[in-house]
Amino acid sequence: MMTLFSAPTGLQSHRTRIVAAEKGVEINVINVEPGASPPALREANPENTLPTLVDRDLVLTDARIIIDYLDERFPHPPLMPVDPTTRAQFRVAMHRMEREWYELGDAIEATADAKKRSALAAQLLERITDSTDLFKIKPFFLSDEFSLVDATIMPVLWRLKRYGIQLPSTAQPISRYAANMQLRPSFRASLSAAEVAMAKG
Repeated sequence: MMTLFSAPTGLQSHRTRIVAAEKGVEINVINVEPGASPPALREANPENTLPTLVDRDLVLTDARIIIDYLDERFPHPPLMPVDPTTRAQFRVAMHRMEREWYELGDAIEATADAKKRSALAAQLLERITDSTDLFKIKPFFLSDEFSLVDATIMPVLWRLKRYGIQLPSTAQPISRYAANMQLRPSFRASLSAAEVAMAKG
């Protein structure tokens, strides 16, 4: 059985858990609290970065590499399109979200200053709502099927309440998308106890 060392509230860890759940992969998830790295993690990955996936002798320490690996190692259901042009477009979308959404989300988590958090939250809201029209096109993000892009989007949308962000009425397509994604059994299965608590405020 593979082992995933995961931050129970981390964006990157969450998306790896979503992908594993979508694939129906039997995986041993070890939640690692800040400053409490278990010996097995330190042995596999001396840098103690999360998430870290251990599959026999293979150790992967980057979320993007991990989700690509899971998608290729367990090909059904596929979470990336076959067409190379569309695959490239999806990778561009994920890269943009990592550089904008994830960085801002991590920055919000990293500061206790209320004014700074509010400013960062405003920036994140702007980045998210810039994509509103793209959520109107298909039931999933630019696709008829769930993809790695959706697995990348949902950890951020799940945390909006935690970030102090409320989507405006003009972003109804995003709100509707988020509500539908949250009903997926795989998404519910991906949540850590700490992430479940986020929904309760």
